[in-house]
Amino acid sequence: MENVSLDEDRQITTLMAVYDVDKLMMEARKLAADYRRATGKALGISTEIAVHDVIRLLKLIPAEPGAGGYDAIGTGVREGRRIQIKGRTIFSDKKGGQRIGQIKVEQDWDSVMLIIMDENYEPQQVIEAAREAVTEAMADTSASRAKRGAMSVARFRAIGRLVWSQERGLIEDETAA
Repeated sequence: MENVSLDEDRQITTLMAVYDVDKLMMEARKLAADYRRATGKALGISTEIAVHDVIRLLKLIPAEPGAGGYDAIGTGVREGRRIQIKGRTIFSDKKGGQRIGQIKVEQDWDSVMLIIMDENYEPQQVIEAAREAVTEAMADTSASRAKRGAMSVARFRAIGRLVWSQERGLIEDETAA
């Protein structure tokens, strides 16, 4: 057996861990979709899948546990930016009024990324909005919704821009929010 350096060993272990998490997420997607088809109820794991997918697709760095206010740190054109990640699974195109999870406006973050997933919890789009656009949009909503950090998917699409799609992949020709 060949001698493996400590650095090579760490790289191999990291690659194995990433593969294991990707494999687990694939199984989690299948389980969540099967559960919804069988019961008509959503299994509450879309947030974990959303964070995993956005970090993987946009090559972000996961935030330290307990970072508060953000889930990832940007790389490349988003270098150092603190990114809050939200996910929404769309089960039917006919159903309007879809909302995203609470946006933590009182905490530190630079942008919000919303990943739209299909009924199989597969990513379809990632939309990014800068803090300024989000806080302005929240100010324009009703006081009770703004206080809860609530926003509709349609409103978020209007203030954000597409940064990844299933059809086009990573959209790098535009500057980051």
